[in-house]
Amino acid sequence: MATSGAGDGCSSMNGFVSEIEQKQFTDLPAELLEYILCFPVLKHVDICNVSCSCKRLHDVCHGRGKVWGHQYKLRWPRLQKHYRQNECCDWQKEYRTRHTVGLQIRRTVVSISQRFFTEVVLGDSFAEIESLGAPEHFCEDELLSILNSDRRKSLTLKYYAKKILYFLRQKNILRSLKMFLEQPAEQQSALEGALLVDQYCNPLADVSLDGISSQLEEITDKVKKMLRIKNPSHPSLRVTQGWSGLRNDFDLQRQVVVTLNAVLYEQLQYKGNECDYYNPLNSYIHQVLLRRTGIPISLSVLYMTLARKLGVQLEPVNFPNHFLLRWCQQQRGSGDIYDFVYIDAFGKGKQLTAKECEYLIGHQVTADYYNAISTTEVLLRMVGNLLNIGKRGEGNEKSYQLLRDSLDLYLTINPDNVQYLLLQARLYFHLGIWPEKVMKCVVLHGVLDILQHIQALDPSQHGAVGYLVQHTLEHIQHKKHPVEPEVKRRSAPEHLELQYSVGLIMKHKRSGYNCAIYGWDPKCTMSQEWITTMRVHQLSSGANQPFYNVLVQDGTCRYAAQENLEPHSAPLEIAHPEVGRYFSEFHDSHYVANEELQTRYPEDMAETLGTVRDLYHRLMPSPVQQESPNGPEGPSQENQDSQENQDTMPT
Repeated sequence: MATSGAGDGCSSMNGFVSEIEQKQFTDLPAELLEYILCFPVLKHVDICNVSCSCKRLHDVCHGRGKVWGHQYKLRWPRLQKHYRQNECCDWQKEYRTRHTVGLQIRRTVVSISQRFFTEVVLGDSFAEIESLGAPEHFCEDELLSILNSDRRKSLTLKYYAKKILYFLRQKNILRSLKMFLEQPAEQQSALEGALLVDQYCNPLADVSLDGISSQLEEITDKVKKMLRIKNPSHPSLRVTQGWSGLRNDFDLQRQVVVTLNAVLYEQLQYKGNECDYYNPLNSYIHQVLLRRTGIPISLSVLYMTLARKLGVQLEPVNFPNHFLLRWCQQQRGSGDIYDFVYIDAFGKGKQLTAKECEYLIGHQVTADYYNAISTTEVLLRMVGNLLNIGKRGEGNEKSYQLLRDSLDLYLTINPDNVQYLLLQARLYFHLGIWPEKVMKCVVLHGVLDILQHIQALDPSQHGAVGYLVQHTLEHIQHKKHPVEPEVKRRSAPEHLELQYSVGLIMKHKRSGYNCAIYGWDPKCTMSQEWITTMRVHQLSSGANQPFYNVLVQDGTCRYAAQENLEPHSAPLEIAHPEVGRYFSEFHDSHYVANEELQTRYPEDMAETLGTVRDLYHRLMPSPVQQESPNGPEGPSQENQDSQENQDTMPT
């Protein structure tokens, strides 16, 4: 019996082992297969290959969407905020769409450098992005992916991705501003309007209404904490929904104002920026909170918002040259300017009478200047300040951008201002923003459209309008016949005096600034007036020596004589906003020219590599060994990144 039982046990065990051996991977439960296929080591190409191997695995990959949902979240975590938790979605379709948009965005950005290398404004590249018809959050996510890649590489790709992202965000902010302006006047918040101005001028900054409101709540809590010590039963400490504020109780209001001044100006050290008054940062709410300084209007918006949270209703006053707030001292509304106390938020919350306000500006004004103004008028004053700063600028890209942004904002709020419409037309003409190139979000679409609008508003401007129309049409005709880029070969006989080349990091012997060379001329090509102003004749070789276009660490572009430059002893990156326009990457001791710059200076990169090897004793292969159809450094980083991103997305 025992022998027989043992034989039966051995037989059943063999059957069990045989059954196990017959089991396959695909026989596992679907939940377990999903768990395995969601391992982080597996990429989307692996999932595609697995799903094509058999029907069972295809059904597991595509059935409940868990596998593709995991792949989507793993690759694009920033996009999760656009989906509700446990949202039912065709994740494979979402993945394919996002993947395709990424490829399209990269192809567009890569192509921009060649077409717009010589342009101040990118032109119709924005229209190309819009024409893709892709979800905006997909486009933005891909652009952010480009910007967050290796800091030293893909500089040209990042340069244009940043400009496109700037445009896309501005378009959405302008749309929000228009919706804001359509609200009834009593529902418009000065803080929200000021924040939209801030966001439009700083579209790449992380600025949100929630973030600003959170900071204001922290200040409000500090005021309440101090107020509780002075008056534990103060109504502002028990604010409830629907609370109408401290109406008609001026003693309680005064306690709030005094405490607010103590917290804002004494404890937190907020102050008016007298030393750097015309810095545009003074007009941006997020910068006022960060730097604790500003100009009268920005500090007034902050002060008025905080006071309102604590139950004190203050009104904005468009006082000339010095924005103020007014605080009514009568139980019922009054039209008498002497029934108000005027608060100078720039002057640490000082309280003034109507007469004392005139001392601020040194002359008398009519009673109209003491009237309260609407939120729209507050925004016009704020944007007008930025416009004036832009007009005072140095004529560089930064000041032009501020002028463009503030004009866009002003003409969105007040589209029929002839003075600023003419200014916008002249600015567009100067920057070469022609009708076929203008951003679609701007209030009016190009020089000709603006001029037509001006003519309709004010026929007396026909002289200025006619002049600009004529020259605009001439320029458009000229642009139909583009000029081939000038090619400068350093081996040419007239270039033999050149000592330096594109991409080298230099130091100015006299001024001490660090810079990178992005172009050169065998002799000074500037006007005689410039040569005289810059005292070029005092140089040992005068204007009869090579001059170099350089990007300077402080963000400026300069034209430096060869005798004033020397190779930097310890090369470092140059933090200049235009670096990506000319260079594809920073390579330890020098910049690598992008394809467009190499086209114009085809022999410079080989010279740069030789100079770097001789100066810094680096073990580098000879320039001859590195020559390729794309230049001495081989394929550009942008092309490599584009090729790496071309992984297939099987259906």
